[in-house]
Amino acid sequence: MSSTVTVNGGISFWYAQDGVPLPREPLGGDVSADVCIVGGGFTGLWTAYYLKKAAPFLNITLLEAKFCGYGASGRNGGWLYNGIAGRDTYAKDHGHDAAVRLQKAMDETVDEVVAVAAEERIEADIHQGGVLEVAYTPAQLTRLREFHTRELAFGETDRVLRGARETAERIHVAGAVGSTWTPHGARLHPAKLVKGLARAVENLGVVIHESTPVTEIRPKHAVTPYGTVRAPYVLRCTEGFTAGLKGARRTWLPMNSSMIATEPLPDSVWDAIGWQGLETLGDMAHAYMYAQRTADGRIALGGRGAPYRFGSKTDNDGRTQAATVTALRDILVRLFPSTAGVGIAHAWSGVLGVPRDWCATVTLDRSTGLGWAGGYVGSGVATTNLAGRTLRDLVLGDSGQAGPTDLTTLPWVGHKVRKWEPEPLRWLGVQGMYAAYREADRRESRGHSADTHAIARAANRITGH
Repeated sequence: MSSTVTVNGGISFWYAQDGVPLPREPLGGDVSADVCIVGGGFTGLWTAYYLKKAAPFLNITLLEAKFCGYGASGRNGGWLYNGIAGRDTYAKDHGHDAAVRLQKAMDETVDEVVAVAAEERIEADIHQGGVLEVAYTPAQLTRLREFHTRELAFGETDRVLRGARETAERIHVAGAVGSTWTPHGARLHPAKLVKGLARAVENLGVVIHESTPVTEIRPKHAVTPYGTVRAPYVLRCTEGFTAGLKGARRTWLPMNSSMIATEPLPDSVWDAIGWQGLETLGDMAHAYMYAQRTADGRIALGGRGAPYRFGSKTDNDGRTQAATVTALRDILVRLFPSTAGVGIAHAWSGVLGVPRDWCATVTLDRSTGLGWAGGYVGSGVATTNLAGRTLRDLVLGDSGQAGPTDLTTLPWVGHKVRKWEPEPLRWLGVQGMYAAYREADRRESRGHSADTHAIARAANRITGH
């Protein structure tokens, strides 16, 4: 099957469709601020938004290396959903009730993002159709049922388990034997959301400097080639690009994820697929895929390609290997055979932040004024909003303007993660992990066992995934 695409790279399909924003001015020299935010993705922008709304008198400066939304915030699959990385670990460390509180906060976060977008008149193609995750092998069905039961145990009582026929009535995925659906999810256009959020933040009075890479963060200082911002609070919101900061190479691993977007599908193909509810779509494979039906009638589908670049390197423009494009197209056609003759309009890639224990965190060190949030492991479209509100409460609480809140007592606050192994160990580890997961998926698809393959179980134990 051909891996030829109309556009490969160019940051993302979302920007090819909606346009790259006009550049903002870089930092013009040394300045002072009350709060300096490093990173102009969703985490940094949501943090700036909520801080400025809560305390309009604060002088907030946001620094971005490229332009707001250049990284994962403008390249992701457009899944606004209630998943959060590390919940089982938080339950183990802090108790089940604490993890239930965190899950409830994530459920509410989906509605919060939708409400703010409406309030700020951000047109981001948002549709709250929920999230449908399907199984199409016996082993996947076992994992799906276990996943569904686990979500119910964490308080998601409005989740629905569906059989093969009910699943096909929603979306006709070839060979699907079951699914689980949650209402706590929405499809959106990520570039439209991040561009609108940046405008809203600027309108509130936050100063944004783009084309201003921060090379070092230290207490009360964010150092750039154009000058230094001095502030009592410096908040690191750099997610997959964190490894580029001085002293942070092993903090979070920049995991690569890739996507394709089809040409608009004809009505005959949509008649075969269904998908009238516009749910976001995932599966129970170990090397899982994620997809959405776009507002203009395409399928945008993603998954892991070449998962990691040696030395924690990141790409420049999202260009994607031909083998990855072919693999993603194979997944598309396997799920939806009627798309076999449909062209691929765009392929792109981006990086997401992965902590060593796969747990997202939000932290403010009161002794230094340094804060950070991230490590979302691919579920950041909603989690960034919760992180931004939590950083707001931590900063306002530390500065004496507020006390502890429900958000600052959530179990991911202050979570400590050990560093990743040095090279070449981390490269070998990541390559081996995903090779194992892909092989486990192949064997499960050929076999009839309802158990997760032993290769995947071993990989989970070794990596802590």
